[in-house]
Amino acid sequence: MRILIIEDETRIAARIERMTRSFFAEKLKRLDRFESIEEGLSFLADHEIDLLLLDLNLNGENGFSLLESVLSRSFHTIVISAYTEKAITAFEYGVLDFVAKPFDENRLLQAFLRISSPGQGKGLRFLAVKKAGEISMIEVQDLIYIKGAGIYTELHLNNGKLELHDKSLEKLEQLLPPTFERVHKSYIVAMDHCEKIMVNSGSKYELMLKNGELLPIGRTRYSQLKEKLFGQ
Repeated sequence: MRILIIEDETRIAARIERMTRSFFAEKLKRLDRFESIEEGLSFLADHEIDLLLLDLNLNGENGFSLLESVLSRSFHTIVISAYTEKAITAFEYGVLDFVAKPFDENRLLQAFLRISSPGQGKGLRFLAVKKAGEISMIEVQDLIYIKGAGIYTELHLNNGKLELHDKSLEKLEQLLPPTFERVHKSYIVAMDHCEKIMVNSGSKYELMLKNGELLPIGRTRYSQLKEKLFGQ
């Protein structure tokens, strides 16, 4: 794990670092700390990370300005902030968790555990895509399905367009609400766009979407998907 902490209160930053090092232990490859948005953005311009721990009030600067600029990046973000009224907005923008200050070690560790717990999205509203140096926001409600494409994902939209996202399918699965289902190692689908399951020869299964597209269903996921769609 490569982790970045952006927190302007030295005492709190040191506490977060201690808890982080204790939790990840030998899994921690690198940990960096900065006190300002400018320092954080400068670091992120040249370094890849797996997890960002971000305060929202940094010497009077709004942490959302940093969050919005890195939404399309592949790493997860956990917000640690006293501004609890901003929690809903933070989840809409795709943070993995919002830890309210003051916090204890158990609460931060609970947030860390979410990194390996898919399907617990708390209200993700947007996915950000970056094209030609500009970031545009995709409404989650406009997604039909998501296809894994190596370290990237393809977002297939209601309007027929396809957008690329830097987060992997596994990381998006952790953020998306329960209205999305992993139906195959390479596909996540919005359940309200599912039409029916087709059983083909050789015990091969396909999912027909309402737009007529057919997607493969993994054998190990067939029974669960059938139950969710039809209660059988």
